[in-house]
Amino acid sequence: MKSTIEHYYKMLVSGASSLQSPFLLLVRLYWGWQFMQTGWGKVTNIGKVTDFFTTLGIPAPGLNAHFIAGLELVGGALLALGLASRMIGLMLTVNMLVAYITADRQALLSFISDPDKFSAAAPFTFLVASLIVLVFGAGKLSADAWIASRSRMSAGSPAAQAAPAV
Repeated sequence: MKSTIEHYYKMLVSGASSLQSPFLLLVRLYWGWQFMQTGWGKVTNIGKVTDFFTTLGIPAPGLNAHFIAGLELVGGALLALGLASRMIGLMLTVNMLVAYITADRQALLSFISDPDKFSAAAPFTFLVASLIVLVFGAGKLSADAWIASRSRMSAGSPAAQAAPAV
């Protein structure tokens, strides 16, 4: 009986593990696109974003509006490609935490007392997607994985082994 349960559990783990990279790909593609759209919206309405950042008391609102617009636009594209994923995941996570702190403070403060309010806030799903990529990486179906595999192949070649270390 115990070996049967172990066998089925191992099958479950193996099957679920095989879904990790496709899941990460879907998260990256969908939320990368969403970040790109919000970034493009900010780029094309930078004056409104600057005004909004001013009302929130964000320092250097014009500079920060341009930075956040670029981060979301370019970061979204990099997220979708799976390029520099963990770094972009970190930057987008911080961006979403700042969005909670500045624009959705009540939702953030209700994290424990009213989780529905916290999870209904605009930054929530963006934050979760950014955290997923930060914690788990881009997966095997990404530019990061492709670059890593090329790097390993180059490191294993006789020419790479003969080259002096810099």
